[in-house]
Amino acid sequence: MQTYIQFGGVATIAYLVALIIIVFVHEIGHFLVGRWCGVKVNAFSLGFGPELWGFVDAKGTRWKLCAIPLGGYVKFEGDANTASLPDQSIVHSADSLPGAALYKRALIVVAGPVANFILAIAIFASAYGFLGIPVTEPRVGSVLQGSAAEAAGLKAGDLITSIDGKSVATFQDLQDIMMLHAAEPLVLHIDRAGAAMDFQFTPKIVEIDDGVGGKARIAQMGISSDTKFSMRHASPLEALDRGIGSTWSICSATLHVVGKMLIGQESINQLHGPVGVAKVAGEAAMTGAWNFIFFIGIISVSIGLVNLFPIPILDGGHLLFYFIEAVLGRPVRRQTQEWGFRIGLSALLVLMVVVSTKDVFSLLGH
Repeated sequence: MQTYIQFGGVATIAYLVALIIIVFVHEIGHFLVGRWCGVKVNAFSLGFGPELWGFVDAKGTRWKLCAIPLGGYVKFEGDANTASLPDQSIVHSADSLPGAALYKRALIVVAGPVANFILAIAIFASAYGFLGIPVTEPRVGSVLQGSAAEAAGLKAGDLITSIDGKSVATFQDLQDIMMLHAAEPLVLHIDRAGAAMDFQFTPKIVEIDDGVGGKARIAQMGISSDTKFSMRHASPLEALDRGIGSTWSICSATLHVVGKMLIGQESINQLHGPVGVAKVAGEAAMTGAWNFIFFIGIISVSIGLVNLFPIPILDGGHLLFYFIEAVLGRPVRRQTQEWGFRIGLSALLVLMVVVSTKDVFSLLGH
């Protein structure tokens, strides 16, 4: 199985650290489930290209560190290449990936993304438990002129207690809910000096600086908080619950934006390539441990989710071929898989070039 991670020449040490952790966890997911299913693993690689260091373990797996840190791969018995295209020039044994039962192959493929989600949950939960939860009361400090909040009638001092029936405990809760909404009517429940009030509210879609020279479109209320935040340490169960919740929120928000891109309601300018992601990594590291840890978690979720997209060459592409195999009762023809992988790889390379070029020009001020 193969993981593709964006990387640029201006990448920071922080981004390298995050990349190595995420790639290792993704590939170890494939590796462990592969061994559990009785499939022989020929190679486990961090990076591509010339091998810098490696060794062979007792079961014959070559563990290696390679020169180009663009991702990594696990090469199973029966794989023709690092993308796990079946080698149909040989008769596959029971310990090969193509020779394994269909459900085992599916489990091996899905294990990589699942490992990324588990890593993200562990990262978020650890941050909430050991570093604490930034807590800011969801009280309106000020209302921006011309904003959706002003149009709805919100005033400074209002305490927002729920949005469309969803309980709101912190200012962060408000931001999380807004991530999942466009210009859609909402109902805000407000506590104003002890009096409960309901407001009809429609967020405005605004463009903001995304920190890497581009623009991001978000749903904005138009309020700010004047309350200083404090850090509250969560109990183990609460930390785990919040870790799962944060992972789910990132997945939901990502799919929401991608869906709107596919129907033309969002711009591709919100995507970033190697340079943009590396710059964000460096900035997150410079602002403190909490932000950098969350950056690693967010990237881990994103890598896991993107790898599940049904694009040949990604894990989701393998799952798509396995689904077709289950329906047809026979494997997809090798030629079809080869063309699918070529098209998928070409599409990913074109997308990477486009977003990377955009990032470079944005950073140069063009």
